[in-house]
Amino acid sequence: MAKRNWNIDTSHSEILFTVRHMVVAKVRGSFKKWGGTVELDPENLADAKVAIQIDAASIDTRDEKRDGHLRSADFFDVERFKELRFEATRIDAQPGQKSFTLHGDLEIRGVKKPVSLQGEFLGSGKDPWGNLRTFFRVEGKINRKDFGLNWNQALEMGGVLVGEEVEMEGNLELVAA
Repeated sequence: MAKRNWNIDTSHSEILFTVRHMVVAKVRGSFKKWGGTVELDPENLADAKVAIQIDAASIDTRDEKRDGHLRSADFFDVERFKELRFEATRIDAQPGQKSFTLHGDLEIRGVKKPVSLQGEFLGSGKDPWGNLRTFFRVEGKINRKDFGLNWNQALEMGGVLVGEEVEMEGNLELVAA
């Protein structure tokens, strides 16, 4: 296969996150509005180009009150910082291997930091309508405080209300442009 442009099928893809709440519980969420550009050869990922833009206000944790707080200046400050952005800077991949490491710059609240995500190429093929599709999964962790997401509340029992570590996961279905 040759290098080509791909459209992200956002109706069949997702960007997810998980954060600890009160030491034990996990809050899971996603972003409902996002997109980006991808240029790659699924058989040679090392030369790929990836750029993702996420509408910060589209955060969804299945709790409107919590989502409102996450949109506020305590967290994403969506009035000032409309988007989260990721742009790949390097992909460590060997031809024919399914696993890879995606290195890039993640920007949240105007703070840009390098991150590394572990990825897996899940295959390519034609859908029932003849469109060429390819599938990927990536995951990684960040410390939210590195991006200025500092709000927290101490707990009487010890610890804090919101964990610092954020687990991220992306499941991507791409359609050849």
